[in-house]
Amino acid sequence: MRGTAFRWGAFGLGTFAALWLSGCGYNALQTRDEQVKSAWSEVLNQYQRRADLIPNLVNTVKGYAAQEQTVLLGVTEARAKAGSIQASPDMINDPQALAKFQAAQGELSGALSRLLVVSERYPELKSDQNFRDLQAQLEGTENRIAVARNRYIEAVQDYNLSVRQFPNNLTAAMFGYKPKPNFAVENEAAISKPPAVDFSAPTPRPAAPAAQTSPSAPAQPPAGAAPPQ
Repeated sequence: MRGTAFRWGAFGLGTFAALWLSGCGYNALQTRDEQVKSAWSEVLNQYQRRADLIPNLVNTVKGYAAQEQTVLLGVTEARAKAGSIQASPDMINDPQALAKFQAAQGELSGALSRLLVVSERYPELKSDQNFRDLQAQLEGTENRIAVARNRYIEAVQDYNLSVRQFPNNLTAAMFGYKPKPNFAVENEAAISKPPAVDFSAPTPRPAAPAAQTSPSAPAQPPAGAAPPQ
């Protein structure tokens, strides 16, 4: 009899605890936390995809533009710097580590943009099929990075909002859920598009209109002189 009462009591207590945790947002916090982790994994996958394309891209450009050592070295060094940062799952809870990671990836994006600008000076390079394939893959990867970043930003925003709302904030404090840092950009929409480079000749400015000169007045005869016949 006592065993039965104990089992029913434990069952009731477990049910009450489950309902209380659900009502206080524990399940929602768990779900949103997992969404952030999943979105972060996709960001890392796309950045790694870009890093894997760079060696072949640099070697292809080097075959036609070996004299562009400064640009080629800049890409190589930026890739090495970005790769030296250990992008662990704990990074999404460390504002300084996330900012360092973002800065390194931004430097790599800038170096790649300069490399593509240089490639425009070499028609034979632009016509190389391998280079064109790599360039298309890089552009597609940059678009995937932008999409993954946007999804991560939205996931963190939803998570942080849930952590701060009542009564979720009480549950978050009890179980150690804290707001997470996010990507910091002035204009996320601006970096979501690959840089467009236009090498067409600039449109000449229209010539300025010639200054209009008023017709000169006829010369007046000197005083005392007879007017002309």
